[in-house]
Amino acid sequence: MKPAALQYIDGFRRHLRTERRLSPHTDANYALDLAALVKYCDAQGIEEWSIVDSQHVRVFAARAHASGLSPRSIQRRLSAVRTFFDYLVRETLATRKQRPGEAVRASPNVDHNPAHEIRAPKAQKHLPQTLDADQMARLLQIQAGGTLVTRDHAIMELLYSSGLRLAELIGLNLNDVNLAAREARLRGKGDKERIVPVGRKAIDALQAWLKERGNLVKPDETAFFVGRNGRRLKPRAVQTRVAYWAKRQGLGQHVHPHLFRHSFASHLLESSGELRGVQELLGHADISTTQVYTHLDFQHLARIYDATHPRARKKA
Repeated sequence: MKPAALQYIDGFRRHLRTERRLSPHTDANYALDLAALVKYCDAQGIEEWSIVDSQHVRVFAARAHASGLSPRSIQRRLSAVRTFFDYLVRETLATRKQRPGEAVRASPNVDHNPAHEIRAPKAQKHLPQTLDADQMARLLQIQAGGTLVTRDHAIMELLYSSGLRLAELIGLNLNDVNLAAREARLRGKGDKERIVPVGRKAIDALQAWLKERGNLVKPDETAFFVGRNGRRLKPRAVQTRVAYWAKRQGLGQHVHPHLFRHSFASHLLESSGELRGVQELLGHADISTTQVYTHLDFQHLARIYDATHPRARKKA
């Protein structure tokens, strides 16, 4: 690709960060996906974005599939390409509406999105893994043992109590948590805010952590959870500590922060049957994302049926 064409990727990523306010993680994924597209275009001798057509995008996706990339990853890659070309179309329209006297802007000359009609292979649906209530209770039975233990206990209680994403957890500031009202203000995907309730046991754990927080925190740090260095925790640190406690508590399986969110949703739906309510608490834009937990609930019901129905029970 020509250097001028590559500059549109830089402009697109600035657009993602400043206007759409996407997370650094999403930005990094877009960068990787578009780098793969540039590599493909270079191999095909394509130097301008205006040359890319639907057949190019179709072959681009097909080669990714042939190389062993999973359908889910190809879906994400095509989503990045579609979003990028939507940006190029808008840029083209904006340059054509320039008024006399305005600074002249170069145009990518892209009139349509060649990726709109291209679909990735269907991904096999995997139900999210969860911990049952007894496993979760065992994991959270942590004895008092110093500042870091108190912090880890508070982190895991909050993850399970309110179904936080990892990014939402580490993004929490002190003024986001209202212990008196038993609620927390979260910034989710796309920087969307939502308020979630915090359970009694999580409140107790958070209060205990706040008494210890001063032993670690730097004077100017606003993060609710901090590490040994007194600064906001990194995602990897939370993942490592959660895995450590799962092993120490004898769970016998790998546990990661998102597993708390899956367990929260599954247990809440199993008890209440309120799909819309669970959707709101999780911050899902589309209820179809939440509906995966109805399959988990059905599995639970199916096990009860197999164990108890006279026509389903296996003979002893």
